[in-house]
Amino acid sequence: MSLDTLETLMAASLVLLVGRQILARTPLLRTYSIPEPVVGGLLVALLVFALRGVFRIDVRFDTTIQVPLMLTFFATIGLNADLAGLKAGGRALLVFLGVVVGLLVMQDALGIGLAWTLGQDPLLGLLGASVTLSGGHGTGAAWAKVFAERHGLASATEIAIACATFGLILGGLVGGPVARFLITHHHLAPAPEVNLAGATGFEQPKAVRPITADAVIETVALIAVCLAVGSALASQLSGTAFELPAFVCVLFVGVLLRNGLAVPGWYRVFELAVSLLGNVSLSLFLAIALMSLRLGDLASLALPLLAILIVQAIAMACYAMFVTFRVMGRNYDAAVLAAGHCGFGLGATPTAIANMQAITAQFGPSHLAFLVVPMVGAFFIDIANAIVIKLFLLLPIYL
Repeated sequence: MSLDTLETLMAASLVLLVGRQILARTPLLRTYSIPEPVVGGLLVALLVFALRGVFRIDVRFDTTIQVPLMLTFFATIGLNADLAGLKAGGRALLVFLGVVVGLLVMQDALGIGLAWTLGQDPLLGLLGASVTLSGGHGTGAAWAKVFAERHGLASATEIAIACATFGLILGGLVGGPVARFLITHHHLAPAPEVNLAGATGFEQPKAVRPITADAVIETVALIAVCLAVGSALASQLSGTAFELPAFVCVLFVGVLLRNGLAVPGWYRVFELAVSLLGNVSLSLFLAIALMSLRLGDLASLALPLLAILIVQAIAMACYAMFVTFRVMGRNYDAAVLAAGHCGFGLGATPTAIANMQAITAQFGPSHLAFLVVPMVGAFFIDIANAIVIKLFLLLPIYL
């Protein structure tokens, strides 16, 4: 049974509504701050898996709109990036970037070490590390092609997609409990002077926003420019030493557009409309991504690879608690940053944002986390990850 684009969009909307109702009726899920798209999406993925296994009914979703939704989300991240605000959080951004690079190195060293211990190709360990976990599906697929063509790793693309999918699930499940443990164990709370008045739109996804039709149309036009120019830029850079994923280029265009129009005083981006459309695209993207997971493919993962991924998930949780949290200040903001780090350290930046939204909705705002995580998780990490991967490929074990 195949669902077309509109039917898939309808299903994704229902997934979000079902996830919301389940969370409202399940204190345990609310306690551990599991995001709505993760709850509803995994439920549908399990249902599809059961239909296929028991009744031999194979349900397929049309995921055509998944990429445009993801690019729209990253465009809104860029359009929300005020360089003056980023300058205010500059030190924290640089420190967090250092923490993120440390995780990339740890993931790759751990993956290669485990693969060698289990008698597997070290490239398999690298695929089960920062290539797919911190890198996500796009980075994983790109490097898998390199591993297959230049290093002869069989089924590299299939392995990469499976690893990235596994990480996406765990990224949405691990971040909330890690942050909640840190907050409750250390008795943390937002600083008294912090209030919702300074919160970003992504920090308050359920807030009522006074916007107009004109503002929405203007924002849609800005997003369209980001998608068109960013995609064209990514196409031009493809195959060069400066190649970047399309979503990074889209985000970069968004930053330039927002600040380029604001500095001369020509136009000021209406942030309420930007964040509204960003939150809608974020929720729908995660719902489609999770409900269309092929859990059967994950179930068929070879035991060594599954062992590597499970150890990586445990290592991520430990790194977030003992490194991210402590280096970033051992305060409430650091705990929310740890939740976000789990989200994109195992899955993707949208998962990181969803994790932080679930935490701040329960415990209070964290302006610093929503300032730092989107830029590091969506932009800097891909550049840093590419450098780290290339350095590990220089090791003698690959020669």
